[in-house]
Amino acid sequence: MVAELQGIGMTSRRTRMRLIQRLRESGIQDERVLTALAEIPRHIFLDEALSHRAYEDTALPIGYQQTLSQPYIVARMTEVLMEHNPSRVLELGTGSGYQTAVLAQLVDEVFSVERINPLLNKARERMRTLHLRNTSLRLAGDVMGWPENAPFDGILVTAAPASMPEDLLPQLAEGGVMVAPIGETTQVLTKVIRRGDDYEITELEPVRFVPLLSGVVR
Repeated sequence: MVAELQGIGMTSRRTRMRLIQRLRESGIQDERVLTALAEIPRHIFLDEALSHRAYEDTALPIGYQQTLSQPYIVARMTEVLMEHNPSRVLELGTGSGYQTAVLAQLVDEVFSVERINPLLNKARERMRTLHLRNTSLRLAGDVMGWPENAPFDGILVTAAPASMPEDLLPQLAEGGVMVAPIGETTQVLTKVIRRGDDYEITELEPVRFVPLLSGVVR
């Protein structure tokens, strides 16, 4: 578990727990997921000017036209993923590192890929601050995902591809699950389970994410 950081104080802890109660009331039921979110100080993933809004259930900007996802969406996607008890998880789109840190509380290994180098560097610093040693982060390459470390029991995509990300499917282990928002104008949170050479696809609910883009920003 993540130890309380010096200077966070009980006020922040109480504010976090109010957020957790709101997530319960919104339908999040997996206590493992709720505990993981309670352990992570969300305000350290934001610039100081926005840190006072960290425990609102809303998405917030982190620069480079990217956002820190709404806590409900982080919890919902993680809950869907954890239904299958993955051990090794690939995250596509590290962003601030908040989702990475949540996953690191729940699975053995997290591999996370980010295309914006300044965001990646900040995320690495936050993993060190939180003493999360089961995370591996890297800058995106020419191929989507992290195929040399595949297969993964779980894949979580934190930005929306316009259509099914076909390059990620072979990186799923047998029985592995991918959770991704898919679509352009209308996006749908989608669960994909690998069954041999076939994939079982379930559409879950409408969502709104920044688009999944290619090209590295240094």
